[in-house]
Amino acid sequence: MTDRVATIGIERVQLGVRVEKRLVKVLKGLAEFEGVTLGQLIEKIVLHSFEPMPGEEGEWAASPHGKRALAAIAQLRAVYGLDYDVHASQRFDERATG
Repeated sequence: MTDRVATIGIERVQLGVRVEKRLVKVLKGLAEFEGVTLGQLIEKIVLHSFEPMPGEEGEWAASPHGKRALAAIAQLRAVYGLDYDVHASQRFDERATG
């Protein structure tokens, strides 16, 4: 008997969003590191963000990244000057940069 994973039929759509430039560079670098497309990486991140940590519902979510990927993220953040934290998006102001 073979271990077969059932596939899930999906339909992908084009999504027009604006994202902070340095964050996009880090995401693209991470996608390349992981060997996936940017869209696949975003799907992975979003799906993991939907999974609450037991006992911390509404406060914490599981991280989709292992130790190697987290180390790569730290390096990519340094290379691209991504020096803000997880809550920084609340303070983003496009008008400040023109």
